[in-house]
Amino acid sequence: MSIVITFGTYDLFHIGHHNILNRAKNYGDKLVVGISTDALNYKKKQKYPVYCESERKTIVSSIKYVDEVFLEESLEQKREYIIKYKADILIMGNDWEGKFDELNDICKVIYLPRTENISTTKIKQDIKNL
Repeated sequence: MSIVITFGTYDLFHIGHHNILNRAKNYGDKLVVGISTDALNYKKKQKYPVYCESERKTIVSSIKYVDEVFLEESLEQKREYIIKYKADILIMGNDWEGKFDELNDICKVIYLPRTENISTTKIKQDIKNL
C-alpha cells in the first residue's frame, strides 16, 4: 500500500483545495493530510485563518478520498511527519516548487499545478471588495 501525504491550511475550502486533494489521492492508496494549526498560520502570515483548526480539520476529514487528517504544528517538522505516517509520496502545490526537494531521500516529492484563478487570498480579497 502506498501512502501519500500533503499539507495545507484549507481555509475557506474551495475547488482548488478539492482538486489538489483529489489528484493527490490518485498517487497512492491512502491520503494523509496535515492541516496547519492556527498558531502555525499566525506565525507564517501574522493572521489567523477564518475557520479555526478544528473546523478545518472536520471539513477536510469529511472528504471521501481523505483517509487521515492531523494538525501540522511546524513547517520544520515535515520530515518527522513523513516518517511518522510512513508516507511514500509528498504532494505539494507548485507554488512550493523546489522547497521540499531535500525530502527526496525519504519519499518521492511531487509538485502539482495549482488550480488557476482560485486561492483563499483571492476569495478573501473578493469578499472585501463586495
